[in-house]
Amino acid sequence: MKAAGVKFTAYQYPGTQHGFNNDTTPRYDAAAAKLSWDRTVAFLKAHLASEG
Repeated sequence: MKAAGVKFTAYQYPGTQHGFNNDTTPRYDAAAAKLSWDRTVAFLKAHLASEG
């Protein structure tokens, strides 16, 4: 992404494993999942046009 000149923000969630947002596995981390989902929703609200 850097090489392509794309602006981005990368987040890491300490102590989590791949799939930490999957609540059907022992890797699930509720706090990290909530934070990552909140960040996703905020990004979408900021970058997508609202209908209506």
